Amino acid sequence: MPDIFDEVEEDLRAERMKRLLARYGGLLTGLLVVVILGVAGWEGWRWYEARGAGQAAEAYLAAGRAATEPNADLKAIAGRYDAVAADAPGGYRTLARLRAAALRAEAGDRDGALAEWDAVSRDGGTDPLYRDLATLLWGLHSVDAGDPAAIEARLAPLAGGPWRSLADEVRALAALKRNDTEAAKRILTALTTDPLAPQGVRDRAGRLLAGLNG
Repeated sequence: MPDIFDEVEEDLRAERMKRLLARYGGLLTGLLVVVILGVAGWEGWRWYEARGAGQAAEAYLAAGRAATEPNADLKAIAGRYDAVAADAPGGYRTLARLRAAALRAEAGDRDGALAEWDAVSRDGGTDPLYRDLATLLWGLHSVDAGDPAAIEARLAPLAGGPWRSLADEVRALAALKRNDTEAAKRILTALTTDPLAPQGVRDRAGRLLAGLNG
């Protein structure tokens, strides 16, 4: 009988951990979508102003507007961003690729999104800021089904960059996924006391830490 109770308790812990991961991962995903939208929207508008009402600039902004419409066909709009990326210069090409990947992820095409983020993260001609963002997005969306150790290793180089705090959040999720709760707690505890981490990061880390300790 004790063995049965142990199994039930383990199942309950696993289910609770699954709920924590889903809720926290969803919050972080939402934040990163806002980051992409903010950067892409601002840069896209600058590009539009610089080039005037060029065909590619208008297509970029039109795709963004279409994505906000009710019942938007996100996969089709991702294809429109692909077309923009084929014509856009430099950083704007990268932004279009990031937006296309984000829309594919939102539409349920996880593999397509991961492939695009992976490609951007490995593109030597891309600004390091966007390469690291792509790595971060790849890591976050890989946590559910990917290799946690590989995710943590790939995020490690982001430790000294502008996405450091967000990367640590994803590393904590990966540690939880491989059932290393103590490692996750160490990362989250460090985030809650890091004066350089954004307040939102500290708050989310504190909530997840409280859930793990509860």
